[in-house]
Amino acid sequence: MYTTEIGTDLAKAKQLLEQGELVAIPTETVYGLAGNGLDSNAIAKIYAAKNRPQFNPLILHVGSIEQMEKWVEVIPDVCRLLIQHFSPGPITYLLPKSDQVPELITAGSSRVALRIPAHPVTLQLLNSLEFPLAAPSANPSGYVSPVSSQHVFQGLNGKIPYIIEGGSCKIGLESTIVGFQDNKVVVHRLGGISIEEIKAVCNTEVVLQLAHAQPTAPGQLKSHYATKKLLLHGDIKENMLLLTGKKIGILSFNTNYHISNSIEYVLSTNGSLSEAASGLFSAMRSLDQSDVDVILAEFFPDEGLGKSINDRLARAAYPNKYDR
Repeated sequence: MYTTEIGTDLAKAKQLLEQGELVAIPTETVYGLAGNGLDSNAIAKIYAAKNRPQFNPLILHVGSIEQMEKWVEVIPDVCRLLIQHFSPGPITYLLPKSDQVPELITAGSSRVALRIPAHPVTLQLLNSLEFPLAAPSANPSGYVSPVSSQHVFQGLNGKIPYIIEGGSCKIGLESTIVGFQDNKVVVHRLGGISIEEIKAVCNTEVVLQLAHAQPTAPGQLKSHYATKKLLLHGDIKENMLLLTGKKIGILSFNTNYHISNSIEYVLSTNGSLSEAASGLFSAMRSLDQSDVDVILAEFFPDEGLGKSINDRLARAAYPNKYDR
């Protein structure tokens, strides 16, 4: 049991990481639970703190493309093009790993997921270390991802020694994960960079390969990001018919349904998908901690970040259905 602190002391964070301890780090997407990505003992601590299944791979965080090159066998030209356009930023690359990367990181796969986060504090930390940081989201496995230091504290208090305070996450959705196969870009997880943005800079086919019982990349489990309260994803008015007498929590894009005995979160009154994405996990957590009986989330526009939001909500709801 640790006494968990929140602070801004990067020297302390660096020392803890070098000693094989875990530190929660801020990124532009969500807060990550970081440990030495080359130390199997530290990696095992990440799985234990999160209660994360060890068949679910982890992402390595690095400070530059030069650092990335140390831990992979090759970076394809199309990947370098994406790095040029989107990194540092909310995109992760699935690449053939070097022998130095432990198989515990990749769950036995020959490919490792790496990204360069766009947060100045974490980039400073990464560039002070001699090793990459393995860092899945800093929350109990399967629960709603954390977008503030307080969210991390709520989930991992006593399990880790230190949380770096880095403010609220600007993107609020995990990174998009892309791999490269048969001259195609394969999107393994929808996230902070949209498919449309990727297609705009690639001269190759972009395909989706999202959900797996045995994931080859992080964030592919069908059930993930789940609230403790039942969450239903679909038509709000249709689902309301199943819930007579229940207190309802509502997550909507830009519509206020004005339903009595409900708590409503309208994520963007002006119809901005980026604003909706940045507020999604905070709203899910707030409703989960409220006195509602059921959370209803509507379908968001199936474009840009709307696809990523719908993906998160579908996984949070899977395999939930209301028992009439």
